[in-house]
Amino acid sequence: MLCTVPVVTALFPRLPDGLPAARPFTVADAAAAGVPGWTVERLAERGALRRMFAGVYVAATEPESLVLRADALRLVVPPDAVVVDETAGWLHGATRVLAPSADGRTPRLHVFCRTPGRRLRNELVDSGERGLLPRDVEIVTALRVTTALRTACDLGRLRRREQAIATLDSMLRLGAFDRATLEGELRRFGGMRGVRQLRELVPLADSRAESPPESVLRLRCLDAGLPALTPQWVVRSGAGREVRLDLALPEVRLAAEYDGSQHHTLSADREHDRSRRAWLASIGWTVVVVRREDLRGDGRRAVDLVRQGLERAIDRHRT
Repeated sequence: MLCTVPVVTALFPRLPDGLPAARPFTVADAAAAGVPGWTVERLAERGALRRMFAGVYVAATEPESLVLRADALRLVVPPDAVVVDETAGWLHGATRVLAPSADGRTPRLHVFCRTPGRRLRNELVDSGERGLLPRDVEIVTALRVTTALRTACDLGRLRRREQAIATLDSMLRLGAFDRATLEGELRRFGGMRGVRQLRELVPLADSRAESPPESVLRLRCLDAGLPALTPQWVVRSGAGREVRLDLALPEVRLAAEYDGSQHHTLSADREHDRSRRAWLASIGWTVVVVRREDLRGDGRRAVDLVRQGLERAIDRHRT
């Protein structure tokens, strides 16, 4: 759990009242308030501050929100720029669109400068040029950002294929648009980079997916010729027990579960997994467990595990 500011004030100078720690601030803001950069960094290391971007911080006790993210962006985004791509997805609330190399909270900045001929070149911002229609841009607390729909289309065509399907799933999950609306946008991107990939992946996108690894596993199984797996399938018993499966093929009672490190490491987590999977087996389900290392590289190990589980499930279903 993150520490709060009072816990560390015995070790570090107390932040001046003038420092806007309850809203995002830059290292320069801290210096102007008399707090040197090294103190800000140490407070972040101790958990008193949360880094939102390189050089932009906020009190760790401040809850995540669209307004908070927009406030942080306004500190580093030029007024004539439009926030796009990964940063736009993050701002809209689809935090799982962050690149795998990101730490889960600190995205790289992606903006498009609307001033002709102006491109940003610094360590904070990755900028570029693109054609945006008026309907592609909206104002979010005085910040220009591509709409969730345009952001999904851009990420779906410009990212690597497996990242793209995970992004499309995550953006659909926001509920700002449905897959039919997404499909309706495909024609306008004709001839643009990555449109073939976008056309292929949009029909496969599913708002029910809850994590990028689940999306990647689903796509790899489809690529291998396996039946389409349903995300977040719910199994209920007559006694009122309910279990939600990461991926499932209900007709043969096959469950494919992804065990990442975040929720499957503690002893209590492992015991919970063992109990629910034992119950599933007792009512005729075949459970396949896929771990992070199984998805690495080409993911062949993960697909083989699902294929073997499918064969067992079919045999079990027939008997």
